[in-house]
Amino acid sequence: MRMAVMGASGRMGQMLVRLIDESDQATLSAVVERAGHDWIGCDLGQAMGAGPRGVVVTDDVAVALAASDVIIDFTSPAVTVALAQAAAAAGVAHVIGTTGFSEEDLAAIARAGQTGRIVRAGNMSLGVNLLVTLTRQVAAALGADYDIEIIEAHHRHKVDAPSGTALMLGDAAAAGRGVALADVADRGRDGITGARKPGAIGFHAIRGGDFIGEHDVIFAGEGERITLRHVASDRALFARGALKAALWLKGQGPGEYSMLDVLGL
Repeated sequence: MRMAVMGASGRMGQMLVRLIDESDQATLSAVVERAGHDWIGCDLGQAMGAGPRGVVVTDDVAVALAASDVIIDFTSPAVTVALAQAAAAAGVAHVIGTTGFSEEDLAAIARAGQTGRIVRAGNMSLGVNLLVTLTRQVAAALGADYDIEIIEAHHRHKVDAPSGTALMLGDAAAAGRGVALADVADRGRDGITGARKPGAIGFHAIRGGDFIGEHDVIFAGEGERITLRHVASDRALFARGALKAALWLKGQGPGEYSMLDVLGL
C-alpha cells in the first residue's frame, strides 16, 4: 500500500516514515511539508540525517496524493480540513491524528467522509481505545449518581486543551449516560463556582515537561471512587496505530471511521 506522510519533519512524521520502512505491507510514496520549510526539495533520507533514499520532500499535496493510496496526517486543523477534501476528491484514503478541531472543522471532515475514506481518532493507541470502550460501559452501569471527572496531562508544547483523547473519553461517558457531551461538559472552574452541577462531566488539563500522554477518568460516588487510567510511555504507539488504520482502510467503502472500527471494538 502506497503511503504518504504529512508533516514529515516532526517527531510523529519521522516515526511514521521509519515504521512504513519496516512494514512488509506498505511503501513510502511521498512526504509533504509546509511551504517554505527547510526540507522542501531535499532528499528525505539526507534531511533525516541518513543516506539518500530517492524520496524528495514536497509542499505540493496534489503530487503526493497522485502517488499514494493513503495519506497519514498529524498536522493542524486547517491543514487537515483542506486535505480531507482534497484526498476525498482524489480517491485517496486519509488517516487523521490531528486534534483541536472546531465544530465547523468536524462538520467539514464529515462531509469529506461522504465520498472519501477517513479514519479520524483523537488517539490511535489500542489501550486508549479500550479505555474509551470501558468508560462508556462504566458510565452506563453507574448512572448519574457518580460524578465524572477527566484529567489529562501532556507536554508543554501541546497547543490544544482538553486533549483529543480527553474529549473522546468525555463523548464515551456522555454516550453511556445517553446525553450529549456539549450539554454536560464543564471545561474549567475558577473562583466561586458554586456546587458541582449534577450530571456534569468535568475536564482538567495539565501541561508541562515531557508528558507523552496520561488520562484518568474518575467516577466519584458516595463512599467510593473508580478510576480508569491510561499512561503512554512511548510516542511510537500512536504511529503504530496510525499505520494499522491506514492498512485497514484498504478495501473499505466511503465513510468517516474511528479506531474503534479499526480495532473491532
